[in-house]
Amino acid sequence: MTTTAIAINCSLKSSDGEASSTDAMISVLAEAFGEHGVELSETLRMADYDIKPGVTSDEGEGDDWPALREKILAHDILVFGGPIWMGQISSIAKRVLERMDAFLGETDERGRMPSAGKVAVAAIVGNEDGAHWSTAQLFQSLNDTGWTVPANAACYWVGEAMGATDFKDLDEVPDKVTMVAGMAASNAVHLARLLKDSSYPGVGS
Repeated sequence: MTTTAIAINCSLKSSDGEASSTDAMISVLAEAFGEHGVELSETLRMADYDIKPGVTSDEGEGDDWPALREKILAHDILVFGGPIWMGQISSIAKRVLERMDAFLGETDERGRMPSAGKVAVAAIVGNEDGAHWSTAQLFQSLNDTGWTVPANAACYWVGEAMGATDFKDLDEVPDKVTMVAGMAASNAVHLARLLKDSSYPGVGS
């Protein structure tokens, strides 16, 4: 049974701008997933799309979220990537999470959200403190909207406070980051396969 994965990059930069450190971290995770026979189908750069504010799955004309939502939910694993800004996850990441809030009202007959049985891991980068707080924000929101977060699911890197070096500018990926990416990928693939074989039963008879 094929296990599928997709990534979203919640950088504030569009894809026609400068290179993204979040993409670089997603690439580290992609390589780790590949070791388990899982390829990322694509990375969606959220800044390239018009994701309108709101908490429904379709906010009307010009809203790109419905198509993005469909793509994301078509996969077993979501790599949720984003930078740290002002010590917290980016505004674009928050916009995505706010739109996923609609899942709470889209449950099936057993109370399961559209994300039930799907696994999410984090790819976080920044040049300031905030990796743990950003991960906490992200995982709490993903848990609330039905995603399953495996053990050791956050792969992150932060540079020196007020420094000028970005993750994408490093000469090589630190060994610790590679190790953590390997653990996150291994746990995510294992859990996704278990849930695909036997997903959550939900509630009721």
